[in-house]
Amino acid sequence: MSGSPKPFVGLERQEYMSLTTFRKTGVPVSTPVWFAQAENRLYVLTDKKSGKVKRIRNNSAVTVAPCTSSGKLLGSAVEAQVRILPPEEESAAVRALNKKYSWKKKVFELMLVLQRSKRQNIYLEIVER
Repeated sequence: MSGSPKPFVGLERQEYMSLTTFRKTGVPVSTPVWFAQAENRLYVLTDKKSGKVKRIRNNSAVTVAPCTSSGKLLGSAVEAQVRILPPEEESAAVRALNKKYSWKKKVFELMLVLQRSKRQNIYLEIVER
């Protein structure tokens, strides 16, 4: 064992995390999101056209912190880097999120189908800086 600290301490057993992205002006924008951890990475499912994705395309630096579904912080923020996963690298993210949210994720996906949503899902991978 390397003895290195476990990444993203404080997010264990949390249902939501605050994902803070940054506008071009440097202004932070925080969003509560579902996430799953696998190994030393966090995965998030989001809409390709969301504001957070637009901000990530300009700046891959983010912070993450445990929070409630309404975004109230429950712990300290950790600096991290995020990248948009290409489709051929999504399998670990899909497995991790399906395992963590199982029926809740299936209900969410069914609601999108029933609403005939034009949402285009993509996966984000987050690693500690």
